[in-house]
Amino acid sequence: MPRWKNLKGTTWMNFQVIDLSNPLWLQILKTLRHDIYHLPEYLSLEAKRTQTIPEAILIYDDDKLLFVPYLLRQCNELFDQDLLEQEVFDIVSPYGYPGFLWSEAAENAPNFISLAINELIEVFRSKQICSAFFRLHTLLNRSLNEHWHSLALRETGETVFIDLRLSEAEIWQETRPEHRNKINRCKRAGFTARMVQVEQYISEFIIIYEETMERVGAAQSYYFNKDYYLELTDALGEQLHLCIVELNNQVACAGLFTECCGIVQYHLGGTRNHFLKQAPSKLMFDYVRFWAKDRGNEVFHLGGGVGSAKDSLYHFKAGFSKQRDNFMTLRLITDEIKYRELVELRAKSLNTDATILLATSFFPAYRSSLTS
Repeated sequence: MPRWKNLKGTTWMNFQVIDLSNPLWLQILKTLRHDIYHLPEYLSLEAKRTQTIPEAILIYDDDKLLFVPYLLRQCNELFDQDLLEQEVFDIVSPYGYPGFLWSEAAENAPNFISLAINELIEVFRSKQICSAFFRLHTLLNRSLNEHWHSLALRETGETVFIDLRLSEAEIWQETRPEHRNKINRCKRAGFTARMVQVEQYISEFIIIYEETMERVGAAQSYYFNKDYYLELTDALGEQLHLCIVELNNQVACAGLFTECCGIVQYHLGGTRNHFLKQAPSKLMFDYVRFWAKDRGNEVFHLGGGVGSAKDSLYHFKAGFSKQRDNFMTLRLITDEIKYRELVELRAKSLNTDATILLATSFFPAYRSSLTS
């Protein structure tokens, strides 16, 4: 495997860029606690959906490992032909909460994670990658800011999780009284929740989900075609679950949930307009949390609001637990010169000034449309 020289020219750390066909990807995951967002099958699906290149990089020194999956994007296609003299790329995380993985030995080794990330930046620069945007895993990356201090590491918002190691009584007690009342009312009204085969109810789920997205005025990026759901089912297999809530044989709401290494994640879901008043989704989340606990999972992550905001969606999720996690993102500029060149080109195409793009919250700034 290649060995990388750090900025001072000292060769000491190994690295390898891994593609989907390399069995090393799965071998690494067998040694590290991970989530579905790190699976090669999930990266493959996301790459197809976003028209990107799925890769991962492993940086290691003996049993100290840092593993990072990502999607590689071509930047040249953003601009008119021949404006850039050579190929330039950037990196983005797949949908969800992927982030970095590291071994216990890496966690316990002074400075290894910090040095490995600095080496990661050097590797990216050598691959003509000018920036990288990572959404970090709220559970698995909690300690990253203790290992690596940088302005590139940003606290973006809060997410809600349920500690499934608590007793059922404690979990119920942490539930907001208004939620508890709605859950009990749904049960008395005859609503029932259950897990079903994804393939059997996927068409029903899509109808409900798209009806929900239309109701809340969701951006187009929150819509997925039917092939996506079928391929997601194939990719995750028994790690993907579909919960429905029914009343008189009508599906009132439905949600997709993932399960991996003791971590249950809420993926996508929605409620029929006709049943909004009864709030059957509260019964669905109540059912899933105890279902997840019974299966021996440790945490049920509900996520946060739209764009990490403390909006109505966040308020809804916060009613199920008092447990919170910080949602962190990592915004790396790995090649300042190329990054600035792309920002200048983007600003020119938008008939604006580069400083205006750089002042927005959008990253990378050269992909901004000035609407954020």
